[in-house]
Amino acid sequence: MSVGSYAGIAIAGYLLGGIPTAYLAGRLKGVDLRRHGSGNVGGTNAVRVLGWRVGIPVLALDILKGYAAGGLLPRLPWVGDPVYLGLAAGLGAVLGHVFTPYLGFRGGKGVAAGAGVLLALAPLPTLIASSVFLVLAFSTGIVSVGSLGATAALPLAAFLLDRFAGIPVHPAVQGLAVGLVPFVVWTHRGNVRRLLLGTENRFRRPWERRG
Repeated sequence: MSVGSYAGIAIAGYLLGGIPTAYLAGRLKGVDLRRHGSGNVGGTNAVRVLGWRVGIPVLALDILKGYAAGGLLPRLPWVGDPVYLGLAAGLGAVLGHVFTPYLGFRGGKGVAAGAGVLLALAPLPTLIASSVFLVLAFSTGIVSVGSLGATAALPLAAFLLDRFAGIPVHPAVQGLAVGLVPFVVWTHRGNVRRLLLGTENRFRRPWERRG
């Protein structure tokens, strides 16, 4: 086991995950997302402030950051187990997304980057969780409900598929999925507070008229 390889790939993942795609997209439009909407430099605020045409590519790039960290970085000539290398890089990417070193350690909430990491390491459970996100987000009009629901659904889907469907999910990956639950709840603590107060932001769904 090479501690140097795991530390190195975690740092590489952190620097990759820390690229503030939403902030950069906003700057290209002449907007500093830190001063608009929720003030968060993540994909959801990009959608809210910049619109779907900009926000969706931002979300896709955030997912791609996580996927590249969890699935592509381990293919470089590191010394170590590929799964654990992917986990180290993936954890680094999520932390980089939330605590980006390029913006004073203020970033997004980690859901999109985490989804990308797990898409590389456990694709089917992640796709199931993504479906939960879409159903909850579009049925309620609240992105945070979808994010929290998908985060909770992910470890359950991984466990059930591994135990009953014969689709193996590495125990360490299952552990990551479980560990992300309290982490994502923590990054969404403001959203949880607003949900309890009934003041959480809603987005206009495609079938809803402006008004």
